[in-house]
Amino acid sequence: MTHCPFDFFSDGKKHTICLVGGGGKTTVVYELAAAWAACGRRVLVLTSTHILRPVDGSFAADATAVHNLWQQRRYAVIGTQELATSKLTAPPQDLYEALHLQADVILCEADGSRHHPCKVPAENEPVLLPECDIVLAVAGMDALCRPLAQACQRPQLAAELLGCGAEKILDAQMLTVLLLSEQGSRKNVGTRTYYIVLNKCDLLKAAQQEEMLRLLVGEGIDERRIWLREGGDSKC
Repeated sequence: MTHCPFDFFSDGKKHTICLVGGGGKTTVVYELAAAWAACGRRVLVLTSTHILRPVDGSFAADATAVHNLWQQRRYAVIGTQELATSKLTAPPQDLYEALHLQADVILCEADGSRHHPCKVPAENEPVLLPECDIVLAVAGMDALCRPLAQACQRPQLAAELLGCGAEKILDAQMLTVLLLSEQGSRKNVGTRTYYIVLNKCDLLKAAQQEEMLRLLVGEGIDERRIWLREGGDSKC
């Protein structure tokens, strides 16, 4: 696991964490879930939108299966199987209600991006859980140096927010706006604690990483709430 600097990771408290944005939410969810479970925490993973059903045995069809996984120091994934796809949607409400008070950590993928590294949410997005206390916004650094039309889901909304055309090349300043705007990744966060995961940071040169940090910190984000996570294979 790439070192996670977030203060909530080791505070021992119960958290319900929703992930929004683009650029590797599912990977981050499972990475955090595995690390917490290895520490003996009871971790529940779900979605309020869609995720692929895992093939590693972590899917649990009922509460008994969830508890069996927890006893093995593994995380449990719950959801409703879509008949036409291999994806899961939100779990049955009665199953979630039976488990969410017992879990130490709940991780919910609350947004979709269709594999785009960044996005601007539509009117009905994201779908945050009411009890969510932490929002993690994820952005892939492979978004930089690419036109909005390629890098961003809902590029027209992004263009309107940024005041430019969809052919505009996305730079660090523009990505900062998308991450911090209440029309962007910060939509509906309200009083919840907000963290940012800059994914695939190994695609950036050191100076580019420093620029992203400088811009975010300059807009009031505590550096301890920014995770520079690796996961790419080429330089921008």
